[in-house]
Amino acid sequence: MVTSLNPLNEKSKEFLGNSMASVSAVNEGLQAIAGEAADYSRKSLEDASALVQKLASIRSVEQAFHAHSIFSKNAYEAFVSQAAKFGELYADIAKEVFKPYEAVLVKVRK
Repeated sequence: MVTSLNPLNEKSKEFLGNSMASVSAVNEGLQAIAGEAADYSRKSLEDASALVQKLASIRSVEQAFHAHSIFSKNAYEAFVSQAAKFGELYADIAKEVFKPYEAVLVKVRK
């Protein structure tokens, strides 16, 4: 009876190990995303603060519109770049989450 439970015990240990590796990959990925989000937020706030300081020293409406349009263009480009980076980070998380299960899937397919 005990020998018949050993394969089941081994499979459950393997599943638990794969699950822990998967959860660890999610944790690391989310930490990377949180770091990127914090960096982007800090940079965005610094850029907006610089714009406000620049607008405070501008005397003509044309210069104000020009400064704001440059800021808007740069903010949009930074946002698109950051969104692409977030997309890559989420894709990396998905790859890392399923990596521990690849060996199991290969065994099942055989």
